[in-house]
Amino acid sequence: MTLAFCGPQISTPNASTIRKQVDSAVGAIFTTFPNPEYLSADQRRSIIMRYTAVLEGNFIYWMTGSYLAVKSDAAREIILENLHEEVRDCHPEMLRRFAIAAHAVPTDLDAMAVYKELRKVRLFIGRLTGIPIVVMMAFFEEFIQRFMAFLAELAASEGSLEREYTDVHGVCDLVHTEGLFRAIEAEMAINPARSSINLLEGVDLLSELIHRIVDGPALAQFGSMQAASLPLCD
Repeated sequence: MTLAFCGPQISTPNASTIRKQVDSAVGAIFTTFPNPEYLSADQRRSIIMRYTAVLEGNFIYWMTGSYLAVKSDAAREIILENLHEEVRDCHPEMLRRFAIAAHAVPTDLDAMAVYKELRKVRLFIGRLTGIPIVVMMAFFEEFIQRFMAFLAELAASEGSLEREYTDVHGVCDLVHTEGLFRAIEAEMAINPARSSINLLEGVDLLSELIHRIVDGPALAQFGSMQAASLPLCD
């Protein structure tokens, strides 16, 4: 199983077309998710550990990269508001409390399990290509908003009563998603992407990272650890 979308490059991009592709990519991910009822306690905790290892120290970097990459004042204002909320409300600490309550504090093994895919996303952000990065972040905000129920169920099965992180993001990320699609539209109006740029590249890279978070480390990398299934696309 893979969560990579591998969607086609958009030949005639506009905000509406991009949104349809992003919605399709998010929907494709959730069709592959395991039923939490059939996961072991170790599997449930491991998903939370890998998710925390990725989000706790990287989301603000990703959003900051979005801010640096865009040119339009409207897009910058939307992204800056998102960043302000992340820092003001200390979302990394909120996530850490969630992980602690679920007995799922990440280790170095969890960080290494996602390193290859996370590295690709980091390098993609570092290229500072405005619209593709914001498309990736819109995809991720939409994914997170829907993922929170799944994440909360995993934690609850481990006896956790901590709900602030999942409750907050289940609501605020819906608003963030809408804002980022407005940012894409504003950015395309003054800084359209070149026709040679794949606007969905970041979506594919982040889908691969989500795949690794949910499925765990690949057999080739970690010997006796859980093997990843064959991908659906190259």
